[in-house]
Amino acid sequence: MKAFFEAIQFLFVEVLFVPMDFLRSLELTNWWGANIINWVFICICCYWTYYWTKQLQIFKKTGADEQDTTAHSFLTK
Repeated sequence: MKAFFEAIQFLFVEVLFVPMDFLRSLELTNWWGANIINWVFICICCYWTYYWTKQLQIFKKTGADEQDTTAHSFLTK
C-alpha cells in the first residue's frame, strides 16, 4: 500500500506539477509571463460576463424572461 501512495506522490510532484514549477521559476524573471494563465482566465470571464448581460438584455426586450410566481399552488395562498 505504501508503494501506491508513493506512486501518487510521484505522479503529482514529478509529473503534474512540472508546469507549475516552471511558472514559479519564471516569476522571478517575468511577472507577466508567469501570470499569463490568470490573465487568460480573466479575459475569458470578462467576455462571457459581457455576453451573458447582452443575452439578458435581449430576453428582457422580448419579454421572454417573465416569470409567473403562481406556477406553484403554495405560492398563491
